[in-house]
Amino acid sequence: MPIATPEVYAEMLDRAKAGKFAYPAINVTSTQTLHAALRGFAEAESDGIVQISTGGAEFLGGQHNKDMVTGAVALAEFAHIVAAKYDVTVALHTDHCPKDKLDGYVRPLLDISAERVAKGQNPLFQSHMWDGSAETLAENLAIGQELLAKAAAAKIILEVEITPTGGEEDGVTHEINDELYTTVDDALRTAEALGLGEKGRYLLAASFGNVHGVYKPGNVVLRPELLKDLQEGVAAKYGKAAGSLPFDFVFHGGSGSTEQEIATALENGVVKMNLDTDTQYAFTRPIVDHVFRNYDGVLKVDGEVGNKKVYDPRSWGKSAEAGMAKRVTEACANLRSTGTKLK
Repeated sequence: MPIATPEVYAEMLDRAKAGKFAYPAINVTSTQTLHAALRGFAEAESDGIVQISTGGAEFLGGQHNKDMVTGAVALAEFAHIVAAKYDVTVALHTDHCPKDKLDGYVRPLLDISAERVAKGQNPLFQSHMWDGSAETLAENLAIGQELLAKAAAAKIILEVEITPTGGEEDGVTHEINDELYTTVDDALRTAEALGLGEKGRYLLAASFGNVHGVYKPGNVVLRPELLKDLQEGVAAKYGKAAGSLPFDFVFHGGSGSTEQEIATALENGVVKMNLDTDTQYAFTRPIVDHVFRNYDGVLKVDGEVGNKKVYDPRSWGKSAEAGMAKRVTEACANLRSTGTKLK
């Protein structure tokens, strides 16, 4: 069962929350980066999440027509075949989707999974993300209610981002400022609109100073302890037992975070952490090294013929896969998921 069923995905998330670990959610843009993610999970003996953003899906759809749905479906179908060769369980997820791309991405993918479920099959993806952080919270949650109902009917988990994450992700940009912190009131309004599981399960990307992309230490102030306040505020309002964690949190903008920041987030209910920037670099760095070391082989310099063995994409592609896989295993270690795979 290399691609999680809806029941197994729910079990994965429950195990993560109970064990205070999280799954790395690795963005992929090709079959090769997919293999790198799967290899990293397998080498760490960790289950995990593979995700495709709108930009990644557009790239996967090919530059001739750049169709996001085609790209996402093609890679998901490919993953269902090749993941069988890896001794781990993975869930397929679509990353950030803003309002203007819902009709061209998430809604059609939900329809595809609904058709599969109606035929007695499992959904194609196990979760989808709605990124309404650029909208008012009221509109964000209203759209979230609609999508949650459709997701639940298709046995899919919805991820919602209720307040901004700084930086830029596939065209959605937010300034890095004091607005990057979710309040208890934001969390209460979310629980009121989306429920706490009775309307369908969802993952919550709350903001605690997170920033997408590359940043140096000190430029961003992360406050993962804020997640505890959100959990306790909602638990108190809804009569949950002391110490309970009503939300399944997602850590966005995780590249470059310290081990202590990650550990605090895990203690407060984070079950999924997105990784893209660091894995992009880990994939590309070996390619650059290969080109620099084999300059006169990868190029036909001064009328020479070059060296086919070093400009063959397989020669540098294997190193790229290995480099990214290594970074994925490091993420598993940081998130405490190493050795926790389902038996």
